[in-house]
Amino acid sequence: MILVMDVGNTQTTVGLYDKKNLIYHWRLTTARHRTMDEWGAVLQSLFHFNNISTQEVSGVAICSVVPPADVQLRAMIGRYFNREPLFVAPGVKTGLKIHYDNPAEVGADRVVNAVAACAKYETPAIVVDLGTATTFDMLGDGCGYLGGVIAPGLGISAEALFERTAKLPKVEIIKPPRVIGRSTVCSMQSGLFWGYIGLMEGVLKRMKREFGEVKTVVATGGLASAIAPECKSIQVVDEDLTLEGLRIIYEKNT
Repeated sequence: MILVMDVGNTQTTVGLYDKKNLIYHWRLTTARHRTMDEWGAVLQSLFHFNNISTQEVSGVAICSVVPPADVQLRAMIGRYFNREPLFVAPGVKTGLKIHYDNPAEVGADRVVNAVAACAKYETPAIVVDLGTATTFDMLGDGCGYLGGVIAPGLGISAEALFERTAKLPKVEIIKPPRVIGRSTVCSMQSGLFWGYIGLMEGVLKRMKREFGEVKTVVATGGLASAIAPECKSIQVVDEDLTLEGLRIIYEKNT
């Protein structure tokens, strides 16, 4: 079995593949200063709860945008799984043609998403990843990464609204019952939710206008299932896109 880990700024998604089948996946809080043994204890608990032995893992692939966690993760995989993990980084075989001024600047998560989208969906395509930041990645024919857009995530926007104002409360990010809010909380939820839909629709419309015909728009990330259904430009929600990309990249490098 192959263990894959997508380490984001807010959450870490862990998946376990039996060949090409994702048999388990878990979502954890990312703790930047979690120690090797703390990471190990969390994963061992998940494995034990599902009656899986860590010895069944034959390989590990990690995509991380949190450099402080990387040393501890590498040590943890060595100690608890007796494996050397494959980190997605410059020099790793991906099959992706990156047309960026400096290809090394493209985040590992964006690379992994692009690899999976090219393998699963018809291109040209746009991948929208709704995480701590929201990214829009433009993919051309032949698995070419052409660039994209990075915007503040919905969670960041909500936190900023609460932290930078004296009287506005912290609110849950949900679809409000109506656009015109009749309370402060509903008004804030409307601004966050529908304002973000407007941002997404606007960015996607401009990307299509600039590029030309796009055959697939796929959304992924922790907020994709909540937000994407209200965005008419998004055709597919694939919450496991990053995990699938990690599996593909691992196979390309072994």
